[in-house]
Amino acid sequence: MVSAERLFEAHVAVADLKASVAFYRDVIGLQLAHTTVRPNAAFFWIGARGRAMLGLWENGGAVHQKQVHLAFAAAIDDVMTAPHSLRSAGITPLDFNGNPTDAPVVLGWMPAASIYFRDPDGHLLEYVAMLPDLPRPEWGVVSWYAWQVRQRGRT
Repeated sequence: MVSAERLFEAHVAVADLKASVAFYRDVIGLQLAHTTVRPNAAFFWIGARGRAMLGLWENGGAVHQKQVHLAFAAAIDDVMTAPHSLRSAGITPLDFNGNPTDAPVVLGWMPAASIYFRDPDGHLLEYVAMLPDLPRPEWGVVSWYAWQVRQRGRT
């Protein structure tokens, strides 16, 4: 099974994203890392880039309405083998859109490899490993295989 190294991220639903972004940026002092329009969300680095993150989802966002989303930092090798380990434990590994998968996805804006799954109460959990590559937000969220192909095409 994958060994979680530390809590990497937490996500919360907010009523007014603009007001919440201002609060977490200007009052708490977090660094705004990325925003999205559909769903309406904002992500903040906590401390140094790639160490920990807070996600804010206006009106809960699609997958954050009535559940918790926690992400655990893990080694890249563990994230890569997590789909097999999860399946062996009777847990369905999921991609970013909640579809069953056999491989991680890469969130291009970070960039990080992630695999998702649900706990017995339906809460969304994630194993995530930051990648040493340059961020590619224009690539969006892609499969691990697509990320590898695109990275090879850049060298």
